Amino acid sequence: MGWFAEDAGRRYDESTGPYFEQATIDATVDFLEPLATGGALELAIGTGRIAVPLAARGVRVAGIDYSAPMVEQLRTKTSEIEVAIGDYTTTRVDGSFSLVYIVFNSIMNATTQEGQVAAFANAAAHLESGGCLVIEVGVPPDRPWTVFNLGDTHAGIDEFDADTQRLVSHHFSLREGDWKRSSGEFRAVFPAELDLMARLAGLELRERWADWDRSPFTAESGKHVSVWAKPPA
Repeated sequence: MGWFAEDAGRRYDESTGPYFEQATIDATVDFLEPLATGGALELAIGTGRIAVPLAARGVRVAGIDYSAPMVEQLRTKTSEIEVAIGDYTTTRVDGSFSLVYIVFNSIMNATTQEGQVAAFANAAAHLESGGCLVIEVGVPPDRPWTVFNLGDTHAGIDEFDADTQRLVSHHFSLREGDWKRSSGEFRAVFPAELDLMARLAGLELRERWADWDRSPFTAESGKHVSVWAKPPA
């Protein structure tokens, strides 16, 4: 299972960097909470980095995740979040939601275009009329190799094939005195392609930002937070 292997939950919660800072988590939850009045479903919920604080604000939260070790870590934090173990492109949970969300590049966990299209369709099937799908994802690199992190205990390098949109993230981490390498394979996806996937699922683009603080999305932005809405019945 690679990056999502046996010790994935513990290792993930030991991660550092901007995505794990409290200010980033708070900004994410601040953005999502107003959209979740009818409950929220997180695809690739993982260890609950966002789901747990969102639920702590009184939101009904459910999730889907492929990695049982990640979900086991989440369950050490709360028993109030229903989680289905399975592929988020096809797995269903009971009920409907005003919000479905996928954060931290996890739409790229579906490594084919067909899988990403299916993820949009599954998200739309869980949305109530007028509900929203929110995705946070990086813009594909403009070069074959990109160093995205270089620190004393971690180095990260992305390998990108523009022809296939295959992206492999290589992580080199210093753990217990030894350097360990782990790599994850993903499918990078462009904003316009995501918009088409949304249209195929019956969703309409509502807004797109460079980050959770609603800063403008421009040609220089390294990622985006996009919101697509399910039209009222």
